[in-house]
Amino acid sequence: MDIFIFLISMTALVYGADFIIEQSEKIALHYNISAFVIGATLVALGTSLPEMAVSISASLKGSGDIAVANVIGSTIFNIAMVLGVVFIIAKNIKPTRDLFAKDSAWALFPILVFILMGLDGKLTAIDGVLFLLLMVAYLTFLIGSNQVEEIDDELRKEKFAWGKTSALLLVGFVFTIAGADFAIDSAGNIARSFGVSEWIIGLFLVAFGTSLPELTISIKAALNNNADLAIGNIIGSNVANFTMVLGLASIVNTLNVDLSTYFFDIAAAFILSLMLVFITANRLYNKSAGIVLLVVLALVIQNGLGV
Repeated sequence: MDIFIFLISMTALVYGADFIIEQSEKIALHYNISAFVIGATLVALGTSLPEMAVSISASLKGSGDIAVANVIGSTIFNIAMVLGVVFIIAKNIKPTRDLFAKDSAWALFPILVFILMGLDGKLTAIDGVLFLLLMVAYLTFLIGSNQVEEIDDELRKEKFAWGKTSALLLVGFVFTIAGADFAIDSAGNIARSFGVSEWIIGLFLVAFGTSLPELTISIKAALNNNADLAIGNIIGSNVANFTMVLGLASIVNTLNVDLSTYFFDIAAAFILSLMLVFITANRLYNKSAGIVLLVVLALVIQNGLGV
């Protein structure tokens, strides 16, 4: 029964995030906010809503391991699974933006800050505030670098209606918040029934589900030959996960961080971030890079599950 509830909860999370993203874009377009601002603030942050809802809910319930593992696992899945799949299925990936020169540092900086903050074994409210300030710095950087994201043209053609938009936004938030709440409870029950730690549940089961919005949006962008959005969405989402998600979760409740016990998983997230920098530096946006990323993901899962 708990597995069924978990699957329904994760589905609600994904659809809730999708509703919020689309309706937020409509509001922004209605008020003539540029596509760049929409993409920089709504797409990346929107796809991180499931992670945010899950980690905050876990923090409130005292399940700090799930809150932190969800972010580490999402970073692993976003790079290894999402980009791996994108590189394999996309026919021609040629970003117009110099991702290495402009964005590669942001693929590494947040996880380095996380490691430094976690050296004392915990993330406090002060750390959370610093994380949020880092997110402000990232958005300021994006505005200064004039990064523009493409928004679905179909949204521009639709007639704007405040009633419908508000209703769908409300539904989206209800789905996201309720889905997160039930996902944490069911995931905890699953962990206890199988004798699996909350860290493993958060690292793989929850993180996979909360990475589905990134997977959906990036695949759609890649198939539409919008490589900048596909790769930029992953970098932006990872920044949001470490800054907004961990920031808010640690403000709600102090999170314990055991760097030594979970060294392999944290190291895997860091190494994959390094691989992303290497890929952007050498423009290795091809099937070979995708296969390597998926192989790394398989090795991480194998180690985590003790297979």
